[in-house]
Amino acid sequence: MTGKKIRVLHIAQAAGGVDRYLRMLLKYMDKEQFENIVVFSQNFNKNDYKGLVDGYETVEMYRAIGINDIKSVFQIRKLIKEYEPDVVYVHSSKAGALGRLANIGIKNICIYNPHGWAFNMRCSGKKQFLYACIEKMAAHFCDKIICISNAEKQSALDKKICKENKLQIIYNGIDIDDYENSIHGKIKRCDIGVPADAFVIGMVGRICKQKAPDIFIQAAEMIKKELPNAYFILVGDGDMTKSIKKYAEENDLSDSLYITGWVDNPMDYIEIFDVACLLSRWEGFGLVVPEYMLCRKPVIACNVDALPDIIENEQSGILVEVDNYVEVYENVMRLYANSEWKIRLINTAYKKVFDDFNARRVSFETDNLIKSMMGKLR
Repeated sequence: MTGKKIRVLHIAQAAGGVDRYLRMLLKYMDKEQFENIVVFSQNFNKNDYKGLVDGYETVEMYRAIGINDIKSVFQIRKLIKEYEPDVVYVHSSKAGALGRLANIGIKNICIYNPHGWAFNMRCSGKKQFLYACIEKMAAHFCDKIICISNAEKQSALDKKICKENKLQIIYNGIDIDDYENSIHGKIKRCDIGVPADAFVIGMVGRICKQKAPDIFIQAAEMIKKELPNAYFILVGDGDMTKSIKKYAEENDLSDSLYITGWVDNPMDYIEIFDVACLLSRWEGFGLVVPEYMLCRKPVIACNVDALPDIIENEQSGILVEVDNYVEVYENVMRLYANSEWKIRLINTAYKKVFDDFNARRVSFETDNLIKSMMGKLR
């Protein structure tokens, strides 16, 4: 392609997994063909995007619905008019709603990536219905919706969010090159008080209801009784941190539990694990699972939403039922007792990451989708 670059304006409110996704996507998008501008909430760190973007703007956006949303919409609309992008790409449900509303009537291509449907969250039926209604209405104001898994696409079809031809599957991916070329072993067990001979079970994610840290700590209690050298690490922070610590104190687990708080690079801690868990009650994709696989850790995850798309049960990992801490305990003990099987799981999963979840593929497919849509527009 020659001539003017395609200008893409990305809008995002939620950090966390969306932040990591965007840094990965922007890193590998073709800079000779695309100019990337970002409009982010106050939850993002501008320094993380140096060298990745051609413009960076901040607009106050909050997860909860409130009066501030009106101000956010007007500010976003002003920036869309100022930058005149060819493509507006909105990420996650809140920014997706604000960005599409702000973009109404402006001539460009609009792409939406929910990064996990809000109506799939475990909440009241009324809330699920409300979220689905909002998505149905907002779907009229975008040209394409990116689904990060087969499960996400099927959910959209089941809820009749839009016609199937508006949905495009682009699997999530991770930055394999970055990990392979990085320095490993930055954090050692002794740095955080983990005994050298401990069998470490860990989990990465916000310490909140969705990620089920309560199930993790109940499984930990059972594991510890049978495996005295077991040690447990939670990488993240969140509104359930206090209750998890309290449970640990009441059940003699405090000396065997380490909670990191928020960390910039969870891979440093994953390397310490012997078994890696993701026990989410709902999950748009579960980007940390391919990260576990890349670090060569056997994975125990819940059989929910997109996770079965990533893990082939008993082949590249282990799937357990949601909220079943007994199953988690039983499978940790299986992995502890059967090292040959554990190694087979690790090797199969490691190959799968390279085949299916490489960040370069995500950017390549995104580039091609945008160019295809631009071609049709012209």
